[in-house]
Amino acid sequence: MKAVGIVVEYNPFHNGHVYHAVESKQAANADVVIAIMSGSFLQRGEPALVNKWARAKMALAGGVDLVFELPYPFATQQAGIFAQGAISILETLDCDAFCFGSEDGRLEPFMLTYQFLRGNKDDFDEKVRHHLKAGCSYPKAASLAFNELQGHEDVLDLTQPNNILGLEYVKAALSNQFKIKPLTIHRIAAGYHETELSNSPIASATGIRKAIAGKTNLKDIITYVPKSTKEVLQQYLTVYHSFHDWEKYWPLLKYQILSASVAELADIYEIEEGIEFRMKEMAAIASSFHEFMTLLKTKRYTWTRIQRMCVHLLTRTKKDDMQAFQEAPSYLRLLGMNPNGREYLRKIKKNLPLPLISRLSAFNDPSIQLDIRASQVYALGLSQPYQHLLMQREYGSPIIVNE
Repeated sequence: MKAVGIVVEYNPFHNGHVYHAVESKQAANADVVIAIMSGSFLQRGEPALVNKWARAKMALAGGVDLVFELPYPFATQQAGIFAQGAISILETLDCDAFCFGSEDGRLEPFMLTYQFLRGNKDDFDEKVRHHLKAGCSYPKAASLAFNELQGHEDVLDLTQPNNILGLEYVKAALSNQFKIKPLTIHRIAAGYHETELSNSPIASATGIRKAIAGKTNLKDIITYVPKSTKEVLQQYLTVYHSFHDWEKYWPLLKYQILSASVAELADIYEIEEGIEFRMKEMAAIASSFHEFMTLLKTKRYTWTRIQRMCVHLLTRTKKDDMQAFQEAPSYLRLLGMNPNGREYLRKIKKNLPLPLISRLSAFNDPSIQLDIRASQVYALGLSQPYQHLLMQREYGSPIIVNE
């Protein structure tokens, strides 16, 4: 059986994700689609709309055969570390290829850009440092440096989020000399950050989340998600009475900031260069998470990077905690499968170099403690008794099986 891997967040799973799964399977001529999915908190520093089990259920109903969790030390990271963790897991799972969406659907620009940056690393790094000192955010500095150096027409637009991630996926595979092969398909319709729904059946996850924020009726998104996604979201509201968003965690985050010393804040992962002083100042006067972010944001730090700082603050994740586990994932946590996925897993299981976890209570290792802590904190975004119910789901329940 041939497997193709995809790296996802499904926040929530929508029609564009169905397209991605189907087209990836076809592009790779694969029998199985394996999704590596972020857990409770996401790459852009946000709590997931619904828990990982609900999102795994959506994925299995929408064309994915196996869903594995991307561990916290990789899921809540800048693009390079995020990609390194995800592609490493797909390599471990013996995938023949991985497939990602890109702006024009051609792999050649990614390969050319990777080779160019590899051959001009010192000059590129120097120019990036120059732009960082001038006050640019890292993504802006990297884009400026690349545009100043490159002389080839067929190169990437590194201002596009999907292109940035795609390049990091390619880099992770090639620089580690993995056998897994990169593939890309053309993204269709909605842009990554589009916040408004359109007449197209493909909308961004951002737009979908905005359309259902604070609502119990999901009729506004029927056009943009599979029927199964709507059913899972409705069931989540019935069971837990709320979706998750940053505002629900604001009182907890504010407490963490105001009760910690400046030195304690500086010990949190990604907090550096004195931003901890500004955090304490703005947390004291902000009345909401959005207001806090608006007050805190500077030209130097992107909204996404500050949100990731906030995630690590919320989970009390220190620099030493993250750096100990960032080389490569040390386990494979299975969230869900269908019969096709079960058959593939049965064929490769004996040769897996990492432990396969299907029930958390059966695995005890320091590397998974960050995931456990993140899940416990994530549950605090709900009111009681739903916090306890969600924490129980993390420990006691088996994987999602879609028959």
